[in-house]
Amino acid sequence: MTKLFNKLRGKDNYRIPELVRMQIIEKACKQVSRGVFFSTIIIITSFLPVFLLTGQEGKLFHPLAFTKTFIMVVDAVLVITLAPVLISFFMKGRFRPETANPVNRFLERIYEPVIRACIKWRKTTIAINIIALAISIPLLMSLGREFMPPLDEGSLLFMPVTLPDVSNSEVKRILQVQDKIIKTVPEVKNVLGKAGRANTATDNSPISMIETIILLKPQAEWRPGITKNDIINELNNKLQIPGVTNGWTQPIINRINMLSTGIRTDVGVKVYGQNLDTIYAFAQTIKKQLEGMDGVKDLYVEPITGGKYIDIHIKRDEISRYGLSVDDVNRVIEIALGGMKLTTTVEGRQRFSVNARFGQDFRNNLTALKRLQVQTMNYGPVPLEAVADVTIAEGPPMINSENAMLRGTVLFNVRERDLGSTVNEAREKLDAMISKLPKGYYLEWSGQYENLIRSERTLKTILPLVLLIIFISMYFAFHSAREAFLSLITIPFALIGGAYMIWIWDVNLSVAVAVGFIALFGLAVETGIVMVIYLNDAMQQLVAKKGNSRETITNEELREQVIAGAAKRLRPKIMTVCVSLFALVPILWSHGVGSDVMKPIVLPMVGGVLTSATHILLVTPLIFLMAKEYELRRHGKIEVLEAKH
Repeated sequence: MTKLFNKLRGKDNYRIPELVRMQIIEKACKQVSRGVFFSTIIIITSFLPVFLLTGQEGKLFHPLAFTKTFIMVVDAVLVITLAPVLISFFMKGRFRPETANPVNRFLERIYEPVIRACIKWRKTTIAINIIALAISIPLLMSLGREFMPPLDEGSLLFMPVTLPDVSNSEVKRILQVQDKIIKTVPEVKNVLGKAGRANTATDNSPISMIETIILLKPQAEWRPGITKNDIINELNNKLQIPGVTNGWTQPIINRINMLSTGIRTDVGVKVYGQNLDTIYAFAQTIKKQLEGMDGVKDLYVEPITGGKYIDIHIKRDEISRYGLSVDDVNRVIEIALGGMKLTTTVEGRQRFSVNARFGQDFRNNLTALKRLQVQTMNYGPVPLEAVADVTIAEGPPMINSENAMLRGTVLFNVRERDLGSTVNEAREKLDAMISKLPKGYYLEWSGQYENLIRSERTLKTILPLVLLIIFISMYFAFHSAREAFLSLITIPFALIGGAYMIWIWDVNLSVAVAVGFIALFGLAVETGIVMVIYLNDAMQQLVAKKGNSRETITNEELREQVIAGAAKRLRPKIMTVCVSLFALVPILWSHGVGSDVMKPIVLPMVGGVLTSATHILLVTPLIFLMAKEYELRRHGKIEVLEAKH
């Protein structure tokens, strides 16, 4: 059949008989389908460990893993079922040889001299690849680390904190002043601030904490050359108010941080101990150590002391003189300050309690409190200061505890530097101080850094598991550990392009980048499997023609057959690479919400596909040839795998 096709394909306008056409399609599908099926399965299995991610990263990437897995499972089924049927329907009419295709001729005209040069200068070729790989490893190690790439929410959350004893009127004044200053920046569209907490049990913000949401105009309306960091720096410089510590974040990530770690900033150093004053002293020491460090912004110690309390101590000797009891005085204090329930009103299906207490003018300062009237039986009304000492005492504005221990926190954000190196430098500075902590006191790093450490620990388990799954899948595809390893070595060389791409785009290593590399591993192996299939097919043709013996096969013939196997089926290999690139490259120029997370995933895939394709097209045939030359020299014959599945 093949001889008939080869004999007649040179004739122009020749229509292949129906029986011969179906036999050729069946033979071609059997040859390629197993390799394509297993390459699809490898892509699926290499991405399965993403399901092992937990926490925020798991919630973010599990939908991606589910979507890709389901699509690739269907694709694997269609490769061996629907694809051959569609080919039989559409591949009809007159056929021309591959040399008649101008694209194929152009690719072969470029590729064949290059692959011959690589085989001729094999040591140089391998050395260049190893050097490029050796450079990419320290390049990766030099990159910054972060938990997740920052997602641009299109708005800002300004969280200044005042002193704990600030009054309601002063907070209102500060809030109004800040809103007016913020609105003067041209990029700000709307601004809305609130102080204290809402009427909900889930918000424990004190009155000293202000939250201001700043909505920005579309980026097209910004001043030329200005960035979001520039806007933050400009606002921060304008909002330097004495007694107020500024903090900058974004609304969504702030809520996520507070719910997941209890820290409202990127990083928090939790100080645990038994005494609030000692904890606060150590927290202040930590703040001094971190001040001025590169990348540390919005440094702030959560106040443990400084709250103001009204202490009313009843003079028991005096109340007995006036014929009063402790309950009589306490009742007056309750009515004046806390309010007393008078009755309950019913309006429809709702019930409301009616309370009564003194007006604010009669209780808004210490002098007014001292003049509160206490009614006596025999002496008429007497001021409260006559029967009680009214003073202001300091105490903790809020007592935070965790794991049954008192806790203080040093908070800071990280900007203009990566999270990993910033915290590492901070930890080095604090190591000497940690040894001086008394017994029962210790530090704990929290916030986004806590998530970073957890995700890195998970990824260190996942990545070796991915490589093991890929190797096992390729072993079942080839039934040969050597061929599986030959395809597996394309993965390190895929790292070359991924590392350079990340470095060029100045992206920090994160969970998103790791997911991109995991997806890259499957794509890199896919092209390698197609190459190995065609190289083994070329070996089958050589054995069928010359026999399998060193007496009948020369190194020259072996080399020419490897070049033919690599070059004559160049188009499907290039198509495999181009399909991946055409789908991924447009994401690099995408903008808007979500692109910040997508780009770190796509960057290693784009760069890795390019370098892995170069390795597969130039180095894989060379390593394959060297392996066959060794087999021929050592065993007197070459090992030929079944390429027609």
